[in-house]
Amino acid sequence: MTATAPAPAPETRADERLMKTSPLRRLLGRPELGSVVGAIAVFLFFAVVADSFLQASSLSTVLYAASTIGIMAVPVALLMIGGEFDLSAGVMVTSSALVSSMFSYQMTANVWVGVLVSLVVTLAIGAFNGFMLTRTKLPSFIITLGTFLMLTGMNLGFTKFISGTVSTKSISDMEGFDSAKDVFASVLTVGGVDFKITILWWFALVAVASWILLRTRVGNWIFAVGGAKDAARAVGVPVDRTKIGLYMGVAFAAWISGQHLLFSFDVVQSGEGVGKELIYIIAAVIGGCLITGGYGSAVGSAVGAFIFGMTDKGIVFAEWNPDWFKFFLGAMLLLATLLNAWVRKRAEATK
Repeated sequence: MTATAPAPAPETRADERLMKTSPLRRLLGRPELGSVVGAIAVFLFFAVVADSFLQASSLSTVLYAASTIGIMAVPVALLMIGGEFDLSAGVMVTSSALVSSMFSYQMTANVWVGVLVSLVVTLAIGAFNGFMLTRTKLPSFIITLGTFLMLTGMNLGFTKFISGTVSTKSISDMEGFDSAKDVFASVLTVGGVDFKITILWWFALVAVASWILLRTRVGNWIFAVGGAKDAARAVGVPVDRTKIGLYMGVAFAAWISGQHLLFSFDVVQSGEGVGKELIYIIAAVIGGCLITGGYGSAVGSAVGAFIFGMTDKGIVFAEWNPDWFKFFLGAMLLLATLLNAWVRKRAEATK
């Protein structure tokens, strides 16, 4: 009787998901890498050319300018990762402030009542954008451009009809104004330097958005609907609900920004906000979001907003002609887009 040699064990391959990734590969795979490099370059540049740029009070001013953009850039970045745009985001901020102010003034109600009514109205606008997008299947550019035009007209029309002018009436002497100002427009003093509370709102939104994107099932849905909507729907991703939720996220940030606008200046000009939507999109793109969707990060949008704030105030600190601001902003947009594309190609090449 002859012994049969045991068959050789089949060769096993390690699961690619369990393979260790080098730190360099992980770094190159981060969508915000290009914007971080750009932010360091802009910071060093203005640190050299503007003597007052590194002062604590100057950095506080830069952070405030960045926060007013960053609060909106965060949800706009998530929306872009989901493959959509919102051209009504800028005027929605003004609409939010106008609703709070006019409702409180006309109803002689506690200011907080107007703030809560504004929240409901603003979220409804976001839901409307998402609903129209998912039901009509029209491009988000068309849907939100229509909303932009309607809100622009309503802001002006309702304000002139109710107030008789293009601005709202003062509500600074109404009940609840001081406490609302503490929440949305107060100043915190740290080490003798004043910081606006919008900076905390900005950081909080970045943290929450990053947690949603990286640690939750909803984050997977956002990347999926932005990368391949039909494939995502085929595997059970609630595409319509995800997109509506993203638009409502933009609306929520617009409500925060609108309340800050109102309680910082007491009155609101009905024509404000036009053009701001492009700034939010630019900050998200500089931060690594792709126009085509499916790629980006909340941290990247924050870095993009920080670059915007440094450039905006750095030109002033350097005592340059501010007319050049948009030139620098456009140049940064092009350079950041090219750098992001290069980083992504390098990341794909190292896989």
